[in-house]
Amino acid sequence: METSQAGLNRALGGYYLATAGFVVLDFGLGINVRLSFLGPYDGLRIMYYLACFLCLAVIIAKPAWTVAVTAVESLVTMVALILSTATRAMLPESAGGVLGIEEMINFLVSGFAAYFSWTRSMTTLFGRP
Repeated sequence: METSQAGLNRALGGYYLATAGFVVLDFGLGINVRLSFLGPYDGLRIMYYLACFLCLAVIIAKPAWTVAVTAVESLVTMVALILSTATRAMLPESAGGVLGIEEMINFLVSGFAAYFSWTRSMTTLFGRP
């Protein structure tokens, strides 16, 4: 079990480390696939990216906190995705209009990562998803 937990911690750490690539795509190349729901809000996107780097720093400094940190961050991500992207998909006449390709990719990438992190965290914390 310990080897499995170490592998999970590495995978979750890798996810936060990938934030550097998402920052380059977003601000360097103008391709926002990580935080499309915050598209026009540069300040909020920067804060979110900084929060991800903070999560990485915490799980590097305190590996025992990995599950708790990822559980909280993944819950925040899922709620943000549901409130922004999913609502726009169900109500295309709402502000922002119909979903574009960036929003769909964001929903798939971030949604999968957040769901994976959440279910793994819940399984580790409580023994069931």
